[in-house]
Amino acid sequence: MGQVTATAEKTLTAGPAKVVAALGDYTGVRSRILTEHFSEYEVREGGQGEGTVVHWKLAATSKRVRDCLISASVPGEHSLVERDANSTMVTTWTVVPEGTGSRVQVTTTWDGAGGVGGFFERRFAPGGLRGIYEAQLAKLETELS
Repeated sequence: MGQVTATAEKTLTAGPAKVVAALGDYTGVRSRILTEHFSEYEVREGGQGEGTVVHWKLAATSKRVRDCLISASVPGEHSLVERDANSTMVTTWTVVPEGTGSRVQVTTTWDGAGGVGGFFERRFAPGGLRGIYEAQLAKLETELS
């Protein structure tokens, strides 16, 4: 058993404050930038940043579906952390100024399985999740343009 990490990043033309606000807008922007990998999306508490609780199912593959109950926190001016109550998964969105825009990095970590299954999870899951996040970041860029 070991920790698994998936990361994606993209430079956007929007400034950091606008990007962080969009990422924390679970009732609007976030629901619109989801890919086909997400289903059953529902805001259960809040809806804007800190204290928001949202549910979704994430189908990383047709056989690997995670039922996620996410609690959002905003530990700093340019970050958003999402913790899944149903697993060890933690996703951190970090936004930093870059030129006239911003650089967005999303990193997810979780405790992977052991044995042969864990080997394949560590080998293939990060790339699959990175692809999902890259698609979300592209949709975020369109949303903010």
